Amino acid sequence: TTSCTTALHLILAALEMGPGDEVIVPAFTWVATANVVLYCGATPIFVDICPQTFNLAPEKLAEKISAHTKAIIPVHLFGLCADMDNIHNIAGDIPLIEDAACAAGSLYQGRSAGSLGLAAAFSFHPRKTITTGEGGMVTTKDALLAQRMNQLRNHGASISEEQRHQGPRPYLLPEFNFLGYNYRMTDLQAAVGRVQLEKLDGFLAERRMWAQWYKEELKHIPWLVLPTVPDGYSHSWQAFVCQVDEHKVSLSRNQIMAQLQENGISTRPGTHAVHLLGLYRDKYNLKPEDFPNAWDADRYSMAIPLHNRMTEADYAHVVSCLKAIR
Repeated sequence: TTSCTTALHLILAALEMGPGDEVIVPAFTWVATANVVLYCGATPIFVDICPQTFNLAPEKLAEKISAHTKAIIPVHLFGLCADMDNIHNIAGDIPLIEDAACAAGSLYQGRSAGSLGLAAAFSFHPRKTITTGEGGMVTTKDALLAQRMNQLRNHGASISEEQRHQGPRPYLLPEFNFLGYNYRMTDLQAAVGRVQLEKLDGFLAERRMWAQWYKEELKHIPWLVLPTVPDGYSHSWQAFVCQVDEHKVSLSRNQIMAQLQENGISTRPGTHAVHLLGLYRDKYNLKPEDFPNAWDADRYSMAIPLHNRMTEADYAHVVSCLKAIR
């Protein structure tokens, strides 16, 4: 598909989400996770996160499920899978749609991200572990759902261009019996993606090595809360996201980020609490304290550089500057 956002939208559209339907999403995620629900005319229902993992908190889920809940979108944020077994147990028959934008190569209890729900959406944005410049992908084991999505991504055509060209009557155009979209990835992007996919294992090994190095080098900084990985999970480290304990340092999170920027080190908040964004805050009359863990993550999370073009000297510079902050 053209992006992870369109991949998520394809899944919901194929499931015929619409007005009156509710889709549960984490309160701390990139805005697209909620936006795709609005694209369908459905209502996003926010759930708070676990502060240790940044992912949807299963214990907060049950109270948000209603008769109108038609899907749940757990996000594998920053490359760490959500607690899918517990979410499954609470969700029952409600479909789980994985937002696996960050999770290429991530594992949960030995199972790959993208195989843990009814369907999943991946991102190939430049910030991700593998990229096609811009693009996305859907995975599913449901053949009928896959067929429906394949039609939807091609304006609703009854057969794909490939099927038509290889068929007995390539000169005839297909039928269009329902509204679809132009969500097709280009062949050039797909060719780049195939080469990137062959490099994924190497990229992951390098990211995991440097993430472990960060953990060892930074573990004695009292104000820096390092990311945790629960037993049975394999993190792909699309981002290395810490939290700043402002009670243990003289600077705020934003002041620390500004100081690092002056030293040539780019940082970012992990992502944002969607319920704090004007669109959702005003539309649904939401308050910061409605989802306190997401609010804290919005204020205190900080992603430090970790990617496959960094050198040993780059990593050493990041650590040196962090250790100099008091």
